[in-house]
Amino acid sequence: MPTQATKSKKEDAYMSLMRGLKELDLHGPCVPSDLVLTGDHAFPLAMNSRGQVLMAASLYGRGRIVVLGHEGYLTTFPALVENALTWLRGDGSDNLSVGVHNKVKAVADNLSKSSFQAKVVGAFGDSRDVGVYVTDAYSVGGEVKDLVAFLKAGGGILIAGQAWNWASTYPKENTILQFPGNKVCGVAGIYFTAHYGKVEILPVYPQIPSSWMALRVDEDFKDDLDFLLQGVSEFDLTDGIVASEALVHGPLAFPIGTTEDGRAFLAGTYYGQGRVIVITHEYPLKTKKLASFWNNAINWLDQRRKGVIGVEPYNKLLSESGLIFEEMEFRKDLSVFVCTVYKDHDVKEIQDFVAEGGGLLIAGHVWNWAYTNLGLNPMKDFSGNKILNTMGLSLLPATIGEGSYKAPVPTQAKKYNDHFRNLLCRFAGHVIQGEELTEHEEKHLQKLGVDSTNFLNMKAYDSYFYTQVLSILTDMLKSGFPQVSDKNPVKNPKDQLLLRLGTEVYDVSPHPDALLPYLIKENPFVKNQKIRINVNTAGGHEWISTGLYLFPGMKTEMIIPANIVNQNWKIQIGCQTDYLKKKLKRAPCVHKQFLITTEKMQVLNLWGGLIYLVAPPNTKVEGAEVIVQTAVRAPYYKSDETTLAAWSLLRTAPSPWAELEFDNIILTVPSDVVRELERPDEVAALWNDIMKGIADLAAIPQKFARKERFVADVQISAGWMHSGYPIMIQTPSAAELFRPYDARTKGLWGEVHEMGHNQQRSCWEFRPHTTEATCNLWSVYVHEEVLGLNREKAHPSMTLANRKKTVEEYVEGGKKLSSWNVWVALETYLQLQDKFGWDAFKKVFAAYHKMSNFPKDNDGKMNLYAETFSQTVGMNLSGFFKAWGWPIERATEEKLYNLPPWTDHPMVQYG
Repeated sequence: MPTQATKSKKEDAYMSLMRGLKELDLHGPCVPSDLVLTGDHAFPLAMNSRGQVLMAASLYGRGRIVVLGHEGYLTTFPALVENALTWLRGDGSDNLSVGVHNKVKAVADNLSKSSFQAKVVGAFGDSRDVGVYVTDAYSVGGEVKDLVAFLKAGGGILIAGQAWNWASTYPKENTILQFPGNKVCGVAGIYFTAHYGKVEILPVYPQIPSSWMALRVDEDFKDDLDFLLQGVSEFDLTDGIVASEALVHGPLAFPIGTTEDGRAFLAGTYYGQGRVIVITHEYPLKTKKLASFWNNAINWLDQRRKGVIGVEPYNKLLSESGLIFEEMEFRKDLSVFVCTVYKDHDVKEIQDFVAEGGGLLIAGHVWNWAYTNLGLNPMKDFSGNKILNTMGLSLLPATIGEGSYKAPVPTQAKKYNDHFRNLLCRFAGHVIQGEELTEHEEKHLQKLGVDSTNFLNMKAYDSYFYTQVLSILTDMLKSGFPQVSDKNPVKNPKDQLLLRLGTEVYDVSPHPDALLPYLIKENPFVKNQKIRINVNTAGGHEWISTGLYLFPGMKTEMIIPANIVNQNWKIQIGCQTDYLKKKLKRAPCVHKQFLITTEKMQVLNLWGGLIYLVAPPNTKVEGAEVIVQTAVRAPYYKSDETTLAAWSLLRTAPSPWAELEFDNIILTVPSDVVRELERPDEVAALWNDIMKGIADLAAIPQKFARKERFVADVQISAGWMHSGYPIMIQTPSAAELFRPYDARTKGLWGEVHEMGHNQQRSCWEFRPHTTEATCNLWSVYVHEEVLGLNREKAHPSMTLANRKKTVEEYVEGGKKLSSWNVWVALETYLQLQDKFGWDAFKKVFAAYHKMSNFPKDNDGKMNLYAETFSQTVGMNLSGFFKAWGWPIERATEEKLYNLPPWTDHPMVQYG
């Protein structure tokens, strides 16, 4: 969250600069330039209805600068000029001396009756001991270095002009870098552009002006790409390279190399008077494969200076490229510095080096850092992003696999223009103004959601552009946030993206309580609770239920015992952990985790949810007490702890989610499913029996190392149900979990099928053939041995007629192993079960528990299984497996030669 001091600094500056002004009438002979703002410190003073910035201010070093989009404004708005001079001289300064260039002498005339002491000079060098210097954008000439030094040391500069006329006079020159005024104000992140600004009467707002239209990027960077891509047709990122994705978000930043779906791995930007190129892995800098590009890049960064190229030592960067460079630590007098993203020293010095004209080539990825620094924020805490964020580029933890990627065609650079800012601008116009999106733009909304999430994670509250984007996103949410539910699913891309953004914006909003009513319409009462935890996570990470719930948007503080702080424990709010991408009946992501790093944690989730502690693997804690200061009781039943009398009250608790925890399984469902449940103990008995059956067949202890979990959700990420931790099922199936009689008469095939998936082991799985087959061994076993329901009644495919048909169709098809899957594959195992019984499977699974060094390929694993099953039952089954099309090797047959063969197996009849 932003601090009040950080937040008010720019607002205070804006109010000081615009004091006493009600409006700015720009009508008249002056045609201003549109200004582009970059970096953290620049902010607009005047913005027209098209989102064009016509006046702006910024900081650089200890100094301040104000930029007006036409020199005529220096006399058109004398009150604004006086305000600017007051602000520019700095807080607490008593220096009233102002140097005024003779080309704008009228400013001095207007100041004759003010307290300022104006001195008209022919050049900045003629000004001595002034606190502020006033000039037009054309007269800075050869005094750029002196003016930048003056600004950096604490001086104030008021500069005005337009660049469109200069650009038409010098069409082959780079306006951003070569227009005289930009050589000064560019260091502070304000640039005159060649674009005309629309003139109108502008109201003076009580806060810094903002508009979604200001996000638009008008530059196409064609000339830059033409230069950089000379002789370059592709970017070779092979040899095992796994690069990070780059987020290109600055108004003067542009992608250079991207994947086919538009994810950048190579990008450039302008920053101040300098330029930057980033590649998201350091290895390509070390090879000859991209030598042509690196030659172009170095020349582009060098800006014709032919200066010293310094390369960070120890990394051997560019050593194979053929480029001439010197190996050295960073120095300010270099022309270009080449380094990796892994060191965070010299951050400010490198940024100033580029701002004042240096070139930076920086390489490296962030994904490994993100993996090894869990709990830290890659967008904010990673060293490379500390340098790059303010320049309009960032490295993302998302990876780009190795490959050879085509170089873009510069003439098509603006064909789609999938720049983050442009897509966000178009989407904002779609939401706020109802503007239609193109089919291409709609296809990129999912990427826009990902990019927006990453951008917001920068939490750069001292950056105007960051707060501008946050403000625009907030306005979008306020304009009509979708209220999603089972009866009101979200289908269109617009609302799907808004649902995602709701969570992200709420989490970083400086005023979440003010935003909440636009997002969540209900917000009931909550109360307190203490939780005692005992855990031994031998079975992997584990959710620990608290029986408590947070309503949407409600905060709570949790007091954490010291022995689990900074031990990779987490707090999780929400049980629905599936991430959704298609037609939405809820927001895409509605759970949130917090790494426990202090003994007092404040947590909240826009969508609310059940409260969990997530214990890391291989952790044992006994008797630890966690205090949840504000929460709601959930209908929560725990075997051997919750009495039936207590349950009769708990089942009406106000949480919309309920949880029933039994010996080896936890069922999480919408509370309405169990409001009328009077005998949870009978449900417990059913599931205790089922779980014992699961364990028996798997040959594992009846007390699970980690209890299984079911969560019933209005929408899940795949299928009607899917396995995992937790197992996810669709809400309509939730009631089945609590009907013991129905379970014993109609079965629970799907639920047990998913638990079978969780028991599958790679060493005896032959994917993809057995993926949907061996899990059904548990379905058949539990229904027959636990629920007392014949397999033919448990599932239609289990009737003798259907089983026979399955085999015959497989045989008629040539017994091809490519067709050996699902019911066909299951039949192989059922024939074994019919002959040898379930005990044989239990013994085989037990034997696998004692093995190690398993084959990796299916052929090897199938031979091992045939050998293991044969040895277990004391019969040579190689002929049976070969009859099914298994690739049984001669070596396996020889190992089993001394065992009696199974000569009358069911496949004999098929020849």
